[in-house]
Amino acid sequence: MRILLWGLPAERPLERVHAELERLGAPTLVLDQHAVLETEVDLVVGYEVSGSIRVRDQRIDLRTVTAAYIRPYDSRRLPEVIETGKGRHALAVEETLYSWSEITPALVVNRPGAMAANGSKPYQLEQLRRFGFAVPETLITTDPDAARVFWERHGTVVFKSVGGVRSIVSRLRPEHVERLADVSHCPTQFQQHIPGRDHRVHVVGDEIFACEVISEADDYRYPARHPVEIRSCRLPREVEERCRLITTAARLPVAGIDLRRTPEGDWYCFEVNPSPAFTYYESRTAQPIGRAIAKLLAAGSREEQPSRKLDAEVISPC
Repeated sequence: MRILLWGLPAERPLERVHAELERLGAPTLVLDQHAVLETEVDLVVGYEVSGSIRVRDQRIDLRTVTAAYIRPYDSRRLPEVIETGKGRHALAVEETLYSWSEITPALVVNRPGAMAANGSKPYQLEQLRRFGFAVPETLITTDPDAARVFWERHGTVVFKSVGGVRSIVSRLRPEHVERLADVSHCPTQFQQHIPGRDHRVHVVGDEIFACEVISEADDYRYPARHPVEIRSCRLPREVEERCRLITTAARLPVAGIDLRRTPEGDWYCFEVNPSPAFTYYESRTAQPIGRAIAKLLAAGSREEQPSRKLDAEVISPC
């Protein structure tokens, strides 16, 4: 048994999970991306998935890896890679490791193919709607006139990026009118503004860690002068189960789900984050999210995890 952690060791979620695995005494190996130029990966696919990772004088037999927690940075952007011009080698290492993470029988948190759904917000919204969550009316357009009509219809509208790259959620205001013409060069997502209280839910296996976010900011992650309070909370049972069903259908052992509860008690879902920066919430609520991820990894391969029976109609991620 060996647990592989792949990414930048100082990145907070990776660092936190590593510390918890050490507390558990679980055999762990950190594959440091800063050493990518000294890393070689061999992958063999036959009757079984095998191969090895070599870093300097160390060799890891991939058949001994029972679980992996992957949070890779684009290593081609690392200073040591840029300075040496060896981006092709870095890309080859990443692509081989991504291939391994898709086909290994080990538990992977999370497999790249499962995370890919986050790259299409419209697709993900359809998943959420099919599992019973309300979703805001959404327009994705390159037509400034269509954006203006949508704004007039809903009165209060927010805009954000279409893909998986993080963007700041902002409210459309009168001072943005002149900039609406810019959408003709960049597909933009506009959404009906939903009033209410934000909630972030981390799902780790079968465990639920929910917290309530109290803030007047349009995007509490970038609150400017607005104060932000985050505190643990309990969700209604049916909302918890819906969160579990979504992550199971999306094949995400770990996920961060963004919800909002309206004053009328309706629950809207905006996104399922497949690589959540959970330490932001853990530090403010003392919820043991990192410990739960470490225990999940230490439990072994996906086949060893307790499974949940899903409804017959399940949407597969792209």
